[in-house]
Amino acid sequence: MRRYGKNPDEDDIRVRPNPKGNRPRTNIRPKHADAGEGLVLTVDRGRLTCLIDGRTVTAMKARELGRKSAVVGDRVAVVGDLTGAKDTLARIVRVEPRTSTLRRTADDDDPFERVVVANADQLAIVTALADPEPRPRLIDRCLVAAYDAGLDPLLVLTKSDLASADSLLESYGALGVPYIVTNRDELTDGSAADRVRAGLAGRMTAFVGHSGVGKTTLVNALVPERRRATGHVNAVTGRGRHTTTSALALPLPGGSGWVIDTPGVRSFGLHHVDPSRVIHAFPDLEPGTAGCPRACSHDEPDCALDEWVTDGHADPARLYSLRRLLATRERREGD
Repeated sequence: MRRYGKNPDEDDIRVRPNPKGNRPRTNIRPKHADAGEGLVLTVDRGRLTCLIDGRTVTAMKARELGRKSAVVGDRVAVVGDLTGAKDTLARIVRVEPRTSTLRRTADDDDPFERVVVANADQLAIVTALADPEPRPRLIDRCLVAAYDAGLDPLLVLTKSDLASADSLLESYGALGVPYIVTNRDELTDGSAADRVRAGLAGRMTAFVGHSGVGKTTLVNALVPERRRATGHVNAVTGRGRHTTTSALALPLPGGSGWVIDTPGVRSFGLHHVDPSRVIHAFPDLEPGTAGCPRACSHDEPDCALDEWVTDGHADPARLYSLRRLLATRERREGD
């Protein structure tokens, strides 16, 4: 049965309103040219605190970002209410390209990468000389992650009033990693904070270390107006308690740099690290790899680095350090 006759035109056809179909679909997304530029300071249960023009603004990720996430240190584009007033919420519509990304995995068998911080240019590896005892394997793993991410490492040794730093520093001497040694009295009178600030000037530095090493205590000394909760070391297990639960970026006094305090770690997996990239942190050894066999692990009989060192092109201690760092990919921190 013909409903509209022989020659129906548009006026003869009834169109049911469709509220979901009135807006034409398009793949063109708004450019948000008027978006504010922000720095992610911390992330807490889907809410991101951003610094925009000197104000802290609470924001959430816009749907158009999809699965892409923002982490502490990210530079982001933010739209909406940027006043920072109470109960206001803005939207992060774009995450700018990162200059660096520090990652870790739960262990070496876990393929899921966790981004620790973005856009940092220095990694301060904080470890106590006693109470709890230093864990060189964890330090090695942090060094590998720093070299892989293109960050300059800085070794910060705390509690030197309880034990000497000489033996630990000797084992890292060949790597040429800069270091700062502190003790409890120096943290109290402020002299330690001044020396650490000098090593952080003009940099965005991420602090990492296992619980109880005094990492947050040091951050509180560096930025006294933004004190964070600290804990103590368990007398039975010799391990610290997690008191820092989320990463937080803090500006150093006078705008001389940034420090990012991160939660204490029990492990630092390197599943994401390609061992072939670690050699880039050893410019004195890298030319010697030209004669290595294909896919050389740099720790096998045919490795050309042995001959390179024997010919006097590099210090044997440097090759030992390289191989020790590469071996951390195959063993756990407690070994």
